[in-house]
Amino acid sequence: MLAFAAAVGLAGCSKSAATPDKAAEALGLTKDGKPAAATGAAPGAAAAPATPPKPVPEQLPDVVARVNGDAITKADFERALKAIEGRAGGPVPADRRSEIYRGLLDQLIGLRLLGQEVKARKVTIADAEVDQRIAELSKQFQSEDVFKQMLAAQQLTIEKFRADQREDLAINKMLGDALKDKVAATPEQIDEFYKQNPDRFKQGERVRASHILVAVPQTADAATKAKARAKAEGLLKKIKAGEDFAALAKANSEDPGSALQGGDLGPFQPGQMVGPFNDVAFKLAPGAVSDVVETQFGFHIIKVTEKQTARTVPLDEVRPQLTQFIENQNRQRETQAFVAGLRAKGKVEILI
Repeated sequence: MLAFAAAVGLAGCSKSAATPDKAAEALGLTKDGKPAAATGAAPGAAAAPATPPKPVPEQLPDVVARVNGDAITKADFERALKAIEGRAGGPVPADRRSEIYRGLLDQLIGLRLLGQEVKARKVTIADAEVDQRIAELSKQFQSEDVFKQMLAAQQLTIEKFRADQREDLAINKMLGDALKDKVAATPEQIDEFYKQNPDRFKQGERVRASHILVAVPQTADAATKAKARAKAEGLLKKIKAGEDFAALAKANSEDPGSALQGGDLGPFQPGQMVGPFNDVAFKLAPGAVSDVVETQFGFHIIKVTEKQTARTVPLDEVRPQLTQFIENQNRQRETQAFVAGLRAKGKVEILI
């Protein structure tokens, strides 16, 4: 079910599913597509609808809505619906059809209002910006052929896709200019949020550790395992003899994610690592090196570099992230108000 909330939020951002979720902000949604809650609520917390949505007819008319006389067609709606179903990995659940359809229609109306306002304000986007956007989006796909398949699945030509990206960029530019003086997080907002949400800043016990992994396939025979263990034991002897752990990790560890960092895994909480690794890491003292530890991935040598007790993260430490979070909330609120203002002074006819 949550997949559809996310997919609806993404589809509302622009007419093409591959675009960033900007109109989710325009419609007061968080990045996961749920209704934006009041400041202080958990990110992504969904507000329950006050009343059940009006049922959507099984057969949609050729025009589902008009925005200042501009038609949102059944084809427009179905193209956006197909995009969110593709992102969610399946059709809309029957018991949420009216809810999701009406949420999607509201987003299409908001997007149309924003597009009309872009034209009224004569906001322009250079071709080079559109080229850059499309290049960035296409890189998210395995190949150009896969990218073209995505467009075909959404019944989009490259020309239509390009026009959609231009409009999306123009909307972002317009909103950025219109809201630039309204979204900054004030010191008062930051302090108030920190004081009112103490549980958010509680951090459990953590360990920072490095490791050297001698990898062993789970299907390996006894001889292969014995050879790998012997290699790990040999590396452990070198460490005990005074050789540098990080240098040995860079040269020998078969964990590509940490080897280049000298085996450093960064900080982690209990339960984040596989059982035997977790148990040993949390028992070691800072600076201590383990014996050879066997897990499903092979044989590890673990060195604990730091232990952090449970604590409340100080405001100064979390201020940058908190500032960004509050500014995102401010932007969502102000953008929602901007769209509401356009809707109030315009004429919106919903025909389903």
